[in-house]
Amino acid sequence: MEFTDVVRRRRMVRDYDPDRPVPAEVRERLLEHAIRAPSAGFSQGWAFLVLETPAERDRFWAATTGPGAPDGWLTRMRRAPLLVVPLSHKAAYLERYAESDKGWTDRDEARWPVPYWDVDTGMASLLMLLTAVDEGLGACFFGVPPERIAAFREAFGVPAGYTPIGCVSVGYPGTEDKRSPSLNRGRRGVDEVVHRGSW
Repeated sequence: MEFTDVVRRRRMVRDYDPDRPVPAEVRERLLEHAIRAPSAGFSQGWAFLVLETPAERDRFWAATTGPGAPDGWLTRMRRAPLLVVPLSHKAAYLERYAESDKGWTDRDEARWPVPYWDVDTGMASLLMLLTAVDEGLGACFFGVPPERIAAFREAFGVPAGYTPIGCVSVGYPGTEDKRSPSLNRGRRGVDEVVHRGSW
């Protein structure tokens, strides 16, 4: 598929065919492409938790959602056969920039006006979303509620230094995948968001 087509076709898919698993070679391409994302100082402060078995996915949903019957959105999302949780690792950046070629030996977090550990992990997530489109699959990036992060870490033994920036669900789109009502707002055009030379 042409890159322009991949970008134009990328959208958040919220329903999946539960009977069609993601082929192993496609899963590996998603991950291989993710690690090609840029990272400040080539710190590569990310990790990816891959959840494929029904038991793993059920544990994820139990840890990250509240009790009670799931709503329609969650019911459809839970059909995804593959979940990848991208995790950022701030310490990798602070340590990298304390090395001799960077020289910030104090590891002062104030030197980072933007948390590039999260930004870079987000870019890795975007590469997974684009790869899914290129492979003919659907994907969705969604958040992990802050109040559920401790339960998520405990459920999967995730070290405290790693922060889930969200989750990427992947699979073949299901029959109930509908256009989000949010899209009725329309996409803002280049002229609305781009400021050339000055604001």
